[in-house]
Amino acid sequence: MALLDENSKRGRARQTERIFLVVVDSSEEMPVALRYASLRARATGGRVALFTAVEREGFGHWAAVDDLLEAEQREEAEALLSRYAEDAQAITGHSPVLYIRHGATRDALLNLLEEEPSISILVLAAGRGGRNPGPLISALTGKLHSRLNVPVTIVPGNLTDDDLEALSQAAT
Repeated sequence: MALLDENSKRGRARQTERIFLVVVDSSEEMPVALRYASLRARATGGRVALFTAVEREGFGHWAAVDDLLEAEQREEAEALLSRYAEDAQAITGHSPVLYIRHGATRDALLNLLEEEPSISILVLAAGRGGRNPGPLISALTGKLHSRLNVPVTIVPGNLTDDDLEALSQAAT
């Protein structure tokens, strides 16, 4: 499993391998996006990448508290990505690339997409049960759409594993 942070840079040329990026968060629909991306990567010979952001709390003059909280958040982010990396690897047979960035999720994601030309497709799952699609999807399909440089696949968050299997095979 490759862990890349904000200081890492890879080649700027687009790779021939499709990289399906999934934003890992605590939403109930996120595993649907991960499973879809993993099935698509397996079907197309691509690879999965997982992303999460660590937001700084900002206690200002208490730098030691900031540093401690950031270290704890980073550990939690690494554990979260590792857990879902196992799921992706079980489906694809390959270790996913892992990205942890600092800052607000939306901004850190857009910066990652600008910096990593190897990422081919962003896969997100929409909220379940008639709610709005989620704040990230709303932002990326709204005002921020012009900053996107890759296609976005939005998967309905209520799809079953059987639905996802059928979709991933049909889209090959």
